[in-house]
Amino acid sequence: MVMKRLAWSVLVCLLWSRVLWAQHAISLDGPVKYPEDFVGFDYTSAQAVVGGELTLHSVGSFDKMNPFTLKGMAPDHLGSLVFESLMVQSKDEPFSEYGLLVKDIRVANDGLSVLVTLRPEARFSNGTRVTAEDVRFSLDILKSDKAHPLYASYFKDISKVEVLAPMEARFYFARTNRELPLILGELPVLSKDYFQTHAFDGHSMEVPVGSGPYLVESFDAGKTITYRRNPDYWGWKIPVNRGMHNFDKITVKYFKDPVVALEGFKAGEFDFMFENNSKQWARDYQGEKFDRGDIIKETLPHRNGAGMQGFVFNLRRPIFQDQRVRQAMGLAFDFEWSNQNLFYGQYVRSKSFFSNSEMAATGKPSVEELALLEPLRDKLDPAVFGEVVHPPTTDGPQGFRGNLRQAMELLQAAGWKLGKDRILVNGEGKRFEVEMLLVSSAFERVMAPYAANLVKLGIRLNYRTVDPTLFQRRSDSFDFDMVVGVFGQSQSPGNEQRDMWSSQSADVQGSRNIIGLKNPAVDALVDKIIYATDRKGLVTACRALDRVLLAGHYLVPNWYLNVHRIAYWNRFERPQTVPLYYSPEGWLMTWWHKAGSR
Repeated sequence: MVMKRLAWSVLVCLLWSRVLWAQHAISLDGPVKYPEDFVGFDYTSAQAVVGGELTLHSVGSFDKMNPFTLKGMAPDHLGSLVFESLMVQSKDEPFSEYGLLVKDIRVANDGLSVLVTLRPEARFSNGTRVTAEDVRFSLDILKSDKAHPLYASYFKDISKVEVLAPMEARFYFARTNRELPLILGELPVLSKDYFQTHAFDGHSMEVPVGSGPYLVESFDAGKTITYRRNPDYWGWKIPVNRGMHNFDKITVKYFKDPVVALEGFKAGEFDFMFENNSKQWARDYQGEKFDRGDIIKETLPHRNGAGMQGFVFNLRRPIFQDQRVRQAMGLAFDFEWSNQNLFYGQYVRSKSFFSNSEMAATGKPSVEELALLEPLRDKLDPAVFGEVVHPPTTDGPQGFRGNLRQAMELLQAAGWKLGKDRILVNGEGKRFEVEMLLVSSAFERVMAPYAANLVKLGIRLNYRTVDPTLFQRRSDSFDFDMVVGVFGQSQSPGNEQRDMWSSQSADVQGSRNIIGLKNPAVDALVDKIIYATDRKGLVTACRALDRVLLAGHYLVPNWYLNVHRIAYWNRFERPQTVPLYYSPEGWLMTWWHKAGSR
């Protein structure tokens, strides 16, 4: 017995020699903002009052209750209100996480493992304790083919979880990556017991068991869902939840059309609107209810990276394999005209895949960027090594007509010529006719002038709006010629880049590599981002990747907005401090009802 105790003591000493001290939070760069004894985040309020109902909206429908699988559509907010991750991100730091299900975290000195201790009070909604076995089960199931392939890609370098004790687990990493401790903090924790008796990859509409602050109270499949604040939720008293989740009920109503949804909002069918349509923002958010102050309309500043939005070419289609064709189609989009005549001058042109951040490439490559790009020179377009490739503009002396002339030269060089009906044909007689798949009819007014410009080149662009469920199914299976794609970026890009750009994700249905990129140079630069050892190296790698993506003309860059446009019924209070890095509906979870307006 003495020898066993001695051996155990030696093992514990060895274990502790490999790890740093226990931490309540971790940050990618520098110390965390909030100390261990912090009361709550600055963008929450101690004055928040619990009670009342919040009604939101969504466009589309839902047909399943598992937000972690590929097939089907789960209801909005199910993943964030009913389920929880190990840690939670701070909204006023670039990339810091604080313990949620985790009490403390210890990172090994070699960076190849992390020890986490779960909070002993953490419970699932059925009363069972959240344990290290649930953590191990969650990683294994999310990396399996039963879950959405995004998770296998994102958690790829977390090789395994070892259960050390009921409330302790050690994560092992395949290689050193300073971002991996924060990536594992984002791991959703699922109930092993629940999914042992319920199919994980099915289309069940049975209400799931989670550990989050809300329960699913009721739903009408595809039409509405109501979440009820769980009075027995285990985590009401921990710092990261102070001032959060103040509404007794949150209901989401589904609409088939965004225009109808806006009219429903003004009629009082729901409380809050996040607007991404410039025309509607300029023309439709007005009237007596706005004048009286019944409905508040405002813009909120933020520091979110804008990433890239654009008309995406599906490289799986042979017609888009030639870069000259893609570049020509980009020259046919007149952003300046669209911004002035369609967008009321509200937008900024997207000139980077990391817009609105320090990761955006500028000028010629720096010495540090060249160190990454030179070994890949034989795989790269020579344009990568000059001034960064920006989308075309009509502000020059040649104007838009000059852009169209250049586009026609590119198309002719690529083997296209005008046929009898003024539509381009190639050497095999194939007509240049493609389809743009849309999920919102609001984009049709943007596509109409773009399609008209393409007609001048002999290209026929047919645009079609489909319902969100069909759009999701077709985009997940890459069944499209072109779509409007959004590639969001965090303040600290990392593993998610693999899912968007790498060759290994191009054939994985449901991945964000909707372009279909298979480029070894891109793969190499994605690895440089993921395994950067410091902030400077990360920024350099992002700028190098940005140059390569821009030079490839893989999409027609769109635009971005550096504020959030919101409107809401004047029945809410909110914290005085606005966060820095946030989504409007995420911050909405810190709001509460005014007295007498519930």
